[in-house]
Amino acid sequence: MTQVFVAGPVAWNRLVQLERLPDPKPHTVFARGHRAVLGGTSAGKALNLAALGAAVTLRTVIGGDEAGRAIAGALAVPGVEVIAEVVPGASEQHLNLMSADGGRVSIYLDLPELGYPQHDDRALAALAAADAAVIDLAEHSRPLLAAARRAGVPVWCDVHDYDGAAEYHRDFVEAADYLFLNDDGMAEPDLLAFLIARVAAGSRAAVATLGAQGAVAVVGGELHRVPAVPVDGVVDANGAGDAFFSGFLVAHLGGADAPGALAAGAAQAARCLASPGLAPGRP
Repeated sequence: MTQVFVAGPVAWNRLVQLERLPDPKPHTVFARGHRAVLGGTSAGKALNLAALGAAVTLRTVIGGDEAGRAIAGALAVPGVEVIAEVVPGASEQHLNLMSADGGRVSIYLDLPELGYPQHDDRALAALAAADAAVIDLAEHSRPLLAAARRAGVPVWCDVHDYDGAAEYHRDFVEAADYLFLNDDGMAEPDLLAFLIARVAAGSRAAVATLGAQGAVAVVGGELHRVPAVPVDGVVDANGAGDAFFSGFLVAHLGGADAPGALAAGAAQAARCLASPGLAPGRP
């Protein structure tokens, strides 16, 4: 069984469904619905990886509040072992405004109060035994980039809407053996040039998701593209990028070539878009 170590943020989110995202001016809109759910990119990856048959250890930080207890309960699923540092105060929480066409604005409401959490022996042992180390953007996961390097475990990083310059992302970009991002921060041709440059700098693969236009990857000096899998009605856009990442990772570790891994990522993203929650089959 594929063993994956994931480190990074989890959250408890309030999702508000709107017909379209609000214009930037004072006005009133009516929601189509709202609910509180598990969120956070590392939670999305852990649930999608487990749904695809991987054994996942998720190392994260939650607060000692009601939201933290809700997060822990939502992550108690087969295939996911959670190592959570519980800190005083609030857990990470977002307010996500969701449009009918899949658009999203995420408003951070709370973040855990952190110093530099210590990563216990159990987390480091799980990291050393993993086939892949997924280290997501967060201060509390940043030290695990070096730990994964020391353990000789390939590092997978998702830098989301990185614009090619933000200092916060730099450690993750430079440490990644497998680098993922979306096209929110850069558009072609700058995005393609960035992917090519990262592989030239030492990454084994650099992948960018392009929303409805599919995805593009540079692997071994070759450029590959895959179209998005059509979805008849987006149910929930949360977790789609994490689903793509997870589909690619599991397919790659299973021996798929770059086009096959891209296709697996696109298929898992479509399944996620067509279902509620962060991963298909996960409420």
